[in-house]
Amino acid sequence: MSQHFLLSSAARSLSLATVARMSDEEAWSAFKAIRWSDTQGEAVCPRCGCLDSYTYKTRKVFRCRGCAHQFTVTSGTIFASRKLAIRDHLLAIAIFVNGAKGHSALQLSRDLNCQYKTAYVLAMKLREAVAAEVADQKASGEVEIDGGYFGGYVKPANYKENRKDRRLVRNQNGKRKVVIVMRERNGKTLSFVSPSEDAAVPTIRERVASGSIVHADEASHWDQLHARFETKRINHSLAYSNGEACTNQAESFFSRLRRAEIGIHHHVAGPYLASYANEMTWREDNRRVSNGELYLMAADAALKHPISKNWKGYWQRNVKG
Repeated sequence: MSQHFLLSSAARSLSLATVARMSDEEAWSAFKAIRWSDTQGEAVCPRCGCLDSYTYKTRKVFRCRGCAHQFTVTSGTIFASRKLAIRDHLLAIAIFVNGAKGHSALQLSRDLNCQYKTAYVLAMKLREAVAAEVADQKASGEVEIDGGYFGGYVKPANYKENRKDRRLVRNQNGKRKVVIVMRERNGKTLSFVSPSEDAAVPTIRERVASGSIVHADEASHWDQLHARFETKRINHSLAYSNGEACTNQAESFFSRLRRAEIGIHHHVAGPYLASYANEMTWREDNRRVSNGELYLMAADAALKHPISKNWKGYWQRNVKG
């Protein structure tokens, strides 16, 4: 029997030890090569786009000869205004991509020997960067659609006679949200968060290209999709696949997301559920890619992503999680 890809040597093309042993100069050169790969590592002024610049002898700062603007290798990226060493950022990216089901901020703070707040914001910035690549894309072809509910856990009462049916809306706390996944057969995965599956239908109409074939389960709110798409339905009380319709690939995505929530993060707050869901879509779509390639993909996405409006100065603002 053939060996699974994730167990093969092809899946292991990155060593954390190699990244951790990088000198400051090597880390800076690696960042420079990744950010300006289109110009073979030659610095590009973020203000005027000029390729003619020089550096100071005492500082790793570039000065553009065209507009006299000063910038660094992280200026204008999610790592702008950084306090950690560049090597630590590269190590954080390597640790982030190595987790099959994700990596918690608490564990990352121990790996990098930094504050939890620093590790949390850094991880959230990386999630934002890798998710930005598919933010405006549409699903097409054969698309499996399903929803999974997360959060809003209500602890049952101690005595049986005091327990309530937690499935009823009146006995819930209002924090429960649904992650909607639109997964192409042999293609990309898109996700978003909605208050309910029924409320997600208008967004699905916008993010699934017309002419697509949609696969969905027997839930009544998916009936609205028949007016726009050729829709194939599967009744899960009878079968999970009947040769015509199947949503098993969508269920596979939820399996990864639930294991990340339960086994890695333990709790995901509602306002940030979309970030974790988008991270899992990226991991699911690139599950057959070696960790070395994932490292380069994540680093490239981070260095091409602009300064995060959501996470820059997060702990300096009065934000309630």
